[in-house]
Amino acid sequence: MLRRCAPGSPGPRPVVRALPPSASALRQRLRQCAERIPEAEAVLDLLEKSPEHQKKGSFPVIVFEGLDATGKTTVTQAVKDTLNGVLLRSPPACISQWRTVFDDKPTPIKRAFYAAGNYILASEIAKASTQAPVIIDRYWHSTAAYTIATETSGKVQDLPPAQDEVYQWPEDLLKPDLVLLLTVDPDERVRRLQHRGLQKTKEEAELEANSLFRQRVEESYRRMVNPACQEVDASPSKEEVLKTVLQLIKKHCA
Repeated sequence: MLRRCAPGSPGPRPVVRALPPSASALRQRLRQCAERIPEAEAVLDLLEKSPEHQKKGSFPVIVFEGLDATGKTTVTQAVKDTLNGVLLRSPPACISQWRTVFDDKPTPIKRAFYAAGNYILASEIAKASTQAPVIIDRYWHSTAAYTIATETSGKVQDLPPAQDEVYQWPEDLLKPDLVLLLTVDPDERVRRLQHRGLQKTKEEAELEANSLFRQRVEESYRRMVNPACQEVDASPSKEEVLKTVLQLIKKHCA
């Protein structure tokens, strides 16, 4: 099991152990690193201030997932404006300034940071959903999908089987009402990335260079359950994509 700040011992590791399954497991992992990483202490402090087993309000909570350049920023903003909602992102603003710090740390610490961000975000979701619809740009499924794809080598068939517990939503994390997975053709996605001209993250560079990794991430998204992802083709115009998204929201969040 991953119990310290340094990477684990060589050899295959069960994927489920790479992904902290609860807030208490996250606290334990962050405490082990807090003396050496001041930012881990700060994240831990915010995590401990977040009440456990948050409950959403009466307004719908809708998550958008997908690889970079699938249109999440455009769609989430449009849905937020249309529904007069609140737009939140993971990791939340209160810890996002430390993202570059944790991206350079060993994988267990990096994953703990992103997983902790979901639990901290849950407090914001619970509060906001008592006032308005909540639109979220990435949540737990992103953390899980990238962890599973990173911890698994090889092809899609080498992923944990579809019913494995690693695809289950954590029991102590606030659930959304709907999760929409935006997808586009791989060539179109690369074209969009080039058009944006933004500096690539390490994971984005890996997605572009390693088609097997990209396929593992996408398939991991599709295997998530409780809640599962509703897939949306984001290749058409933004107006058409918005229309499709709003229809799904009306159907599932009436």
